[in-house]
Amino acid sequence: MRAVFVLFDSLNRLALGCYGGAAIATPNFDRFAQRAVTFDNHYVGSLPCMPARRDMHTGRLNFMHRSWGPLEPFDNSMPDILKQAGVHTHLISDHFHYYEDGGATYHSRYKTWEFIRGQEYDPWIAMVQPPLERFKEMYSDKHYNVPTEPKRRQHQVNREKIRIEEDFPGPACFARAFAFLDDNRMADNWFLQLECFDPHEPFFAPEKYRQEYTTGYNGSILDWPKYAPVKESPDEIAEIRANYAALVAMCDAYFGKLLDYFDEHDLWSDTCLVLTTDHGFLLSEHDWWGKNLTPYYEEISHIPLIVHHPDYAAKAGTRIATLSQTTDLMPTFLEVFGHSVPKEVTGRSILPLIDGEPGPEALIFGMFGGPVGVTDGEYSFFRYPANLFDEQLGEYTLMPTHMTGFFGPDELATGRMAGPFEFTKGQRLLRYDALNSARRPPGLDGTKFAAFESTIYHNTSDPNQLRPIYDAEIEARINDDLGYAYEGSLWIPAMTIDLEQAGLSASQVGMYRTMMRRMLDAQLQAVKKN
Repeated sequence: MRAVFVLFDSLNRLALGCYGGAAIATPNFDRFAQRAVTFDNHYVGSLPCMPARRDMHTGRLNFMHRSWGPLEPFDNSMPDILKQAGVHTHLISDHFHYYEDGGATYHSRYKTWEFIRGQEYDPWIAMVQPPLERFKEMYSDKHYNVPTEPKRRQHQVNREKIRIEEDFPGPACFARAFAFLDDNRMADNWFLQLECFDPHEPFFAPEKYRQEYTTGYNGSILDWPKYAPVKESPDEIAEIRANYAALVAMCDAYFGKLLDYFDEHDLWSDTCLVLTTDHGFLLSEHDWWGKNLTPYYEEISHIPLIVHHPDYAAKAGTRIATLSQTTDLMPTFLEVFGHSVPKEVTGRSILPLIDGEPGPEALIFGMFGGPVGVTDGEYSFFRYPANLFDEQLGEYTLMPTHMTGFFGPDELATGRMAGPFEFTKGQRLLRYDALNSARRPPGLDGTKFAAFESTIYHNTSDPNQLRPIYDAEIEARINDDLGYAYEGSLWIPAMTIDLEQAGLSASQVGMYRTMMRRMLDAQLQAVKKN
């Protein structure tokens, strides 16, 4: 068996025509959907970027016990398991988070790997004296030119070296993928992960992909919205969305080249092809940009998954309504290659779903230090306390690093032994207090959640999640079916949650219940004082 796993970053489901999108032409994504099986209710697991990838490696939810961080010594890793079983696993990526402190153990799990430089703030080009005055003229101050944001300045510098289409990291990734296929398509037993940072922000694509998405905006470059409420004018919003559309169009064009390669060399008969993303992105919907601070609306959590497997060629063009999520990719690829699934894995292979087998009744997803989402496909519920960061929230790890740095001395001073847990293979972990000062992704410092509240949405009648629901019957159903109970103005996890259906281990659920109970107790005490 051979498999090609194509992973784009921040590829919104409704950007694709095959999922009902109409604003962007995606003929090649749509073409693939006609050749493959499309999953209509596929959701995220852990968020954002590297936590999602840890889910893909391990088949478990990362966010339940730690924030953004590396693979741990006790973790199962899908590409490593395949490598040990004799499958040649190869990674091609421009996703530079693999090479930061919080992602540095991922790429080395593959037998071979290639890294393309230049995305976003990748510390690539050394320019001691950048042309600041020219940058100030070229780039909008709403997104750039802030002296306290060196990452955006690094992107401006990198961009000086990206002049023609072949220079762009995404096209370079596909060029390396075609080289791999030229060298290895006659061989058997390999797994290729082709991973593109596009269409992640900044939304920077060759001009030719903008031709179909013109706007009335005539100002400086505006393509990297901050994770914050929308403050831009309608013309500026249109410009940002057009830049995203152009980047998606480029992704579609290059994915089409891959489909052409499959056609030319008849790889459809013996090669699995999987397309998905790690999460979506708010492009002014709900009056927000980004993915970190708001509830994980459908635009963020409900993501595309399209799968071709030679054994299911007769199912081409069909759609699957059963629930699935990111953690399911790991056991799926193990099944593709005929490998058993480790007992620590809570995800489930999606291949039986194609045969009509039932899936989970509900899924849980979220971000460490953020709201917790639950969906059964029809309803989504977001548990969103005003402040998740107190002395009760902890990081459980043997690798004390954050996204771009080590745990600080104040965090390390709180360390104490905990466990072992079901997923640690008998190993005890260190438990560190989740301090507000920790170096987590943007906005996740425990100070930005007060504007939101726990909310239920009916996804079927309200797919854009614009009308929150407050209904006793729905509250009761959530209590009975999804494992939540309503108390006054607060939601708490019920003790009758079905662990197997939720996809969680007993230790994970226990940690979650304890965390939520303590936070709710603190909230109740605050209410009583007022």
